[in-house]
Amino acid sequence: MKRRREIEKSSSEIRSAIEELSMFIKLKPKDNLDAPRIHIPTKPFLHLCNLVLQVLDKIGPTMLVLRQDIHQNIQRLEKFCELDPSKYANVVEILKKEASEGNARKKTSCSKAFLWLTRSLDFMVALLQRLAKDPGQKMEQAVEESYNIALKPWHGWISSAAFKVALKLLPDSVTFMNILMAKDETYDNLKEEMQTLTSLLVPFLEEIHSILRLQGLDMLKSK
Repeated sequence: MKRRREIEKSSSEIRSAIEELSMFIKLKPKDNLDAPRIHIPTKPFLHLCNLVLQVLDKIGPTMLVLRQDIHQNIQRLEKFCELDPSKYANVVEILKKEASEGNARKKTSCSKAFLWLTRSLDFMVALLQRLAKDPGQKMEQAVEESYNIALKPWHGWISSAAFKVALKLLPDSVTFMNILMAKDETYDNLKEEMQTLTSLLVPFLEEIHSILRLQGLDMLKSK
């Protein structure tokens, strides 16, 4: 058990996410000029979302509601993908199928799950950008500003009120940064990795948002 903890600590969630995104970019199918291919690999995308869950776990139980939503949305997409792993290896194929059946806007659709997972990644990018820029910033301020940008515009008043309560229970930023660091890592190393990750995530998420706009999903709000 001790050995396992040491192995886990030697590679942080930030590093794992960088490796995942770097591999995705390297293996991404090249666009054909006559017929550009839109491809968001399902499993790597869900793995990224699972890494977000691990980061939220480190923030603590205050992020429980958001964590549960992300977990449920990941499970929904995983189950759909299992119906035909080869066909649904590209998230876009899932979106197309639900759109053709008129199910995309239903509460339990994979399209909505994908939308909210994307917004959760938006939230994580905003938070990491703020902490990388100013590691000494109050955690409450960094989380609230990130929430206001990425999630609040789409949340109803109940979700927004619950988030306000959660802000009072956050760890301080120094504690959070210490938890994020891998074994023998320094603040400067972590800051650099956070910047690397966000630089990879931003164009990736921009591509996803363009897909959501094409599918008419980008402006959907929670009830």
